[in-house]
Amino acid sequence: MREKMLQFMAGRNGNDALNRFLMIVELLLIFIAAILRGSVGRFMMIFAMLMLGFTYYRMFSRDLMRRADENSRYLQQKWRVQSSLRVLKDRWVQRKEYKFFTCPSCKATMRVPRGRGKIKIVCRKCGNSFSGKS
Repeated sequence: MREKMLQFMAGRNGNDALNRFLMIVELLLIFIAAILRGSVGRFMMIFAMLMLGFTYYRMFSRDLMRRADENSRYLQQKWRVQSSLRVLKDRWVQRKEYKFFTCPSCKATMRVPRGRGKIKIVCRKCGNSFSGKS
């Protein structure tokens, strides 16, 4: 049976990162739809079932190039979100030792040690200077 399944899936997309994300969203929608009653719950259940159909369509698709392109766009968006969250986390961890400033001309972010009083800050990216209290 396992060999027949492998033969069937040969040349098909299979399960990738986008499909795993879609399945998690589907499960959440189904769970929320089970809690909610009425037309909102039914709408969410129908939407979750349509997403499930799309997920299986992607999984069994033989158009590997298009599915790989969709997955790479999803991974790029995921990386952008994760990197911005990582920056926010790093700033939160460093908030006691450093103060963060944004350059008024190029919007670059700089950090300076706290407790230095009023200082002149020079942007490394554009060379603009401005003052701020650390």
